[in-house]
Amino acid sequence: MFKIGSFDLKKDGVFIIAELSANHNGNLQNALDTIKAAKEIGANAIKLQTYRADTITLNCKKDEFKISQDTLWDGKYLYDLYEEAHTPWEWHKQLFDYAKEIDIIIFSSPFDKTAIDLLEDLDTPAYKIASFEITDYELIRYAASKMKPIIISTGIATIDEIQDAVDICKSVGNDKIVLLKCTSAYPAPLDDANLLTIPNMKSTFSVEVGFSDHTIGSTAPIVATTLGAKVIEKHFILDKSIGGPDSEFSMEKEDFSKMIKEIRNTEKLLGKVDYKLTEKRKKSRTFSRSLYVSKDIKEGEFFSKENIKSVRPGLGLHPKYLNEILGKKAKKDYYFGDALTFSDL
Repeated sequence: MFKIGSFDLKKDGVFIIAELSANHNGNLQNALDTIKAAKEIGANAIKLQTYRADTITLNCKKDEFKISQDTLWDGKYLYDLYEEAHTPWEWHKQLFDYAKEIDIIIFSSPFDKTAIDLLEDLDTPAYKIASFEITDYELIRYAASKMKPIIISTGIATIDEIQDAVDICKSVGNDKIVLLKCTSAYPAPLDDANLLTIPNMKSTFSVEVGFSDHTIGSTAPIVATTLGAKVIEKHFILDKSIGGPDSEFSMEKEDFSKMIKEIRNTEKLLGKVDYKLTEKRKKSRTFSRSLYVSKDIKEGEFFSKENIKSVRPGLGLHPKYLNEILGKKAKKDYYFGDALTFSDL
């Protein structure tokens, strides 16, 4: 059993997270409405980000604190971006209470120990370590020590850092770990997704795996599902027209709803490894081939390719016995359209 809130990753399929992030655009009602919409379209969880600008960076105007990595936010100082994007801590209790009221799982990404303390007070069911925090080993250790499922994005990590993160969680006795394949670009290009990493990640680190998606559209999450992703996380926004730091690579309600349906249909298509013949499949075998008499045969005559054929329906002897019966003498009269049986062997 591996539960995040009421959701069992081992039994309940793909855990779909709607990432709120900065998509409230500074408005509490937007945040509440987004939670409601996530519930309505069938997302399993809504996820927040818990930080303040001063818990994540310094209010410093040196050049190294200015974003210039060819991103949507180039030209902004880190402090100013996070001041704009953060979810006020005084909102958290109301957001958690509302999510619980409408029965959708809610949790968050903490960015320092004080954020974890706040989320513990709110009885968060899990923690998400963001891609850029995977190098903060003490943050991972503190979050894992709370013995709740811990979901870790790996976007900027080396393979050694991923192993370190897994080992840190296990060192405090927490083995409820999910690693998310992630491309830390916003939006992320399809040719940098490298989703084949997902099954490799599962075998390499022996933990559950998923996908944190920053691509445009739903193709990548669907492909990730086929490759074994048990968690899909994608940024969710009510309406891109409200703007905000994450709006450009977030998915609106209608498209997010379609994505969820496509993921659920993909799960149905994948099904399970199954070679059994159901009753329906057995009935369908009527349309397969079997051995029938294609020309009247008198007792004592030889079975040959001129009087025996493999044809539909599949109610006679299996075609694999054709060579075994050819050349044998008929023990009785056979008539056109008779099905051969095992007794004829």
